[in-house]
Amino acid sequence: MLNDAAKSLLFHHVDPERNMARFYVLSLMPTLFGETSVVRAWGRIGSRGQEKMETFESGDTAARARAALARRRLQRGYTQL
Repeated sequence: MLNDAAKSLLFHHVDPERNMARFYVLSLMPTLFGETSVVRAWGRIGSRGQEKMETFESGDTAARARAALARRRLQRGYTQL
């Protein structure tokens, strides 16, 4: 599980015709209390963007949530790096 946490999933969506250049990052981070958080960061490429953290009691639940978010990004036209 912690090996999975070391990997961040990186996505980007670039469309020059629409002046769109976005990034999206999904990471798993262990907490001090034995839980696992899914950390999402997104925004325009070149900017700091925004970040949101959602905490789950088990690592498996967090991994499933991260996979669901990754699928949603792919459906919306993002490309995984």
